[in-house]
Amino acid sequence: MDFLIDNWMLVAVAAGSGLMLLWPALTGGVAAGVNPTEAVQLINRDKAIVIDVCSPAEYAAGHVAGARNVPLDELATRLPQVVKNKATPVVLVCASGVRSRRAAAIAKKLGYEKAVSLAGGLAAWRAASLPVQTGA
Repeated sequence: MDFLIDNWMLVAVAAGSGLMLLWPALTGGVAAGVNPTEAVQLINRDKAIVIDVCSPAEYAAGHVAGARNVPLDELATRLPQVVKNKATPVVLVCASGVRSRRAAAIAKKLGYEKAVSLAGGLAAWRAASLPVQTGA
């Protein structure tokens, strides 16, 4: 007991680092998302559907090849119309990955357990030299 009292700062650092290691498991892993390579594997192997949650103007300026546009503010109502089978993997994409993380959380609440966010968004997709389409 004296050790814990004398070294309270070390105990606090150890407890804090332990919590940081457990954070992804506690949040369900939604925070990180998948990288572009993992997204391509989901698309090719598991027939994942790519949903771009950007505004229509951003979508027209450039999006993942084959992606469907469902803006974030319409996701809760339109996703069940676009992806009818909730067992289908869904890759959510935005410009930087921030909106797609929120979209993945919304999709999971709707019952899409295989919904993931593209980490880094369209910027990471372009950096990996993967195909991008323009237009609606």
